[in-house]
Amino acid sequence: MPERNLEFGKYGARGLKGHEAVARQMDDLAGYIATPVTARRGLLARLHYLTRSDHARAAARAAGLTITDRTLRAWLEGRRSPSCKNLDRIEQAYRTVRRENVARYLLARLNREGRGTRVEIHPLNQYQVARPHQRAVEFRHLNVRRWDRIVAALAAGNDRELDEAWVDQVIDLGSQWGQYEYVTNVGFAA
Repeated sequence: MPERNLEFGKYGARGLKGHEAVARQMDDLAGYIATPVTARRGLLARLHYLTRSDHARAAARAAGLTITDRTLRAWLEGRRSPSCKNLDRIEQAYRTVRRENVARYLLARLNREGRGTRVEIHPLNQYQVARPHQRAVEFRHLNVRRWDRIVAALAAGNDRELDEAWVDQVIDLGSQWGQYEYVTNVGFAA
């Protein structure tokens, strides 16, 4: 695909991929549990979320959290603590299940019955780049009306599909859309 950066950061530019910034913003909209999983309160909240129904348990197992009922009961009662590896699994399963659960809500919220959501794209950081190598990039905004592929890729945890779906939207910026492949931030509030 033309306009893709092959050697990003070669001259000192800083930023992150646009789809990663979009995923971070959508995760903020999803509203995760604020207490870390390493705290007892955060662990209990995640375990209750993952085990509150048969559907939630099945989704947690599909996300990679395979523990016995006996172990789960011991964690909930405080008789035992999960290992660091299991804490990571719990956090990963929680994020995966939460993304799947809020995907439909996010899609309706972002599409807004066809009106879409205004997205602000903040360009990459070029303060470390020597003057002759700097690009002329500026703050841009874009109204994204079709979030279906983006939300589906986020819910599935598919970074490659999320990148392709985001690039399909950024192309609407015009002939210089490749300058916004890497950004400082992508902001939207639905």
